[in-house]
Amino acid sequence: MTEQMTLRGTLKGHNGWVTQIATTPQFPDMILSASRDKTIIMWKLTRDETNYGIPQRALRGHSHFVSDVVISSDGQFALSGSWDGTLRLWDLTTGTTTRRFVGTKDVLSVAFSSDNRQIVSGSRDTIKLWNTLGVCKYTVQ
Repeated sequence: MTEQMTLRGTLKGHNGWVTQIATTPQFPDMILSASRDKTIIMWKLTRDETNYGIPQRALRGHSHFVSDVVISSDGQFALSGSWDGTLRLWDLTTGTTTRRFVGTKDVLSVAFSSDNRQIVSGSRDTIKLWNTLGVCKYTVQ
């Protein structure tokens, strides 16, 4: 028998296509959405029948499409990659950028290591391994 899925709600807030979403089991009521409108929205799920989620804050700083976003394993930080050629490390408590990583072309994919001490980015030209201070440690061409 096939499981039946039911639409519970639609989150509205971006002015462009949503390119990625991120969740974490530690904070099941939080979702991050990245968009071609150059922003990331942090949502609080309410599970209310009339409004399933509320935008908590918009993370702004990229100057081009945000292509990827992930949440650190402790839920305190987010990492985003953009076609502006940068990665940004965001403090989710304040909504501010704590680090900006430069030196690559359009960033397509980002990830934290399991201990949150290293960052990997995939772009149009390279794969890079960074430390959380913004220093590129290795490049694969």
